[in-house]
Amino acid sequence: MELTKEEALREIYNLIINKGTRDWERSVLTTTKDELEVDGNVKAQLAKLEEKLRPLAVRDNLTGDVADFYLKILGEPVEEERFDFSKHVIEDFNHQDYAVFGGGCFWCMVEPFETKDGIDSVLSGFTGGHTPHPSYDQVLGGFTGHVEAVEIIFDTRIISYKELVDLYWQLIDPTDEAGQFQDRGYQYRPIIFVRNEQQRQTAEESKQKVINSGRYKQPIVTEIQPTSAFWPVENHYQQFYKKHPKRYKRIKRYRQRFLLYQYLKGEVRMRWNKAKN
Repeated sequence: MELTKEEALREIYNLIINKGTRDWERSVLTTTKDELEVDGNVKAQLAKLEEKLRPLAVRDNLTGDVADFYLKILGEPVEEERFDFSKHVIEDFNHQDYAVFGGGCFWCMVEPFETKDGIDSVLSGFTGGHTPHPSYDQVLGGFTGHVEAVEIIFDTRIISYKELVDLYWQLIDPTDEAGQFQDRGYQYRPIIFVRNEQQRQTAEESKQKVINSGRYKQPIVTEIQPTSAFWPVENHYQQFYKKHPKRYKRIKRYRQRFLLYQYLKGEVRMRWNKAKN
C-alpha cells in the first residue's frame, strides 16, 4: 500500500523530531519534507529518499524508527512481532525476580536466556550510566556511561538466580574489559548487576569459583555492580534473534567459535596445572 502525501509527511515529521534520529538521517528527511511540500509527488520524492537511505539500510545501520519507515517506502511489512513493554513487569513478587547482565551487544544476550524454562521476559536496554533516557547512538558512541544489557524476569520456582549466573559465565569472555568479542568499547564490557545482598553474594561466590578454577590465564575483570535505572531500547532492537535470524546466526556462530577455543585452552591449562601439582 502506497503512502499518501499526508501520511508520508506525518511519518517524516515525527522522525525529524525523534531524538533518536541521527543528524544525517534528519537532514535527508528534512530535505524530503521540504521538497514534498512543494511539488507533492509522493512517489518520486520517496524514491529519492529511498536511494539516499539504501546504503545504510542494506547494512542494517539505520536507526530503528527510520529503518521501519524505510520498509514502508519499499512497501514491505514492518516487523509484526513487536515487544510488549507493558508485560515486562513482575506480577508475583513471591515467585518472580529480576536479573540484569551486561555481556557485550544485547543482540546475542537475549536468546540464550529467553529460551530457558522459567524465563518470563527478557528486555534489552541500557544501564549503569549517568544519562537519563539515552538513545541507541548515544550509548553506541560511549557518551553516557551505560552498557548494553538485558533485564530478565524469571520464575524462582523453575530456575534459580545461581543458574542464570552460571549460564552468564558461559556466554562471555570474563577477561575482556574492553568489550566482548567483535563488540569493542566501554559500553560492551561484562558486568553483573545485582539488586540485593543475596544476588551480590551469589555473584561474588560464582566469580570467585571462576577465578579459582584456573581456567583463564588473564585476570577475571567482570564487574559486579548494584542495579540502577534500566532504560529499554526501542522495539527495533528487541528480540533481534527472532527478527533477523540469518544475521543472528552468523554473529552467534562467531561467538561460539571463540568461546569453544577459549574453553579448550582452559581445559588444557587446568589439566596441566593439575598434573604439575
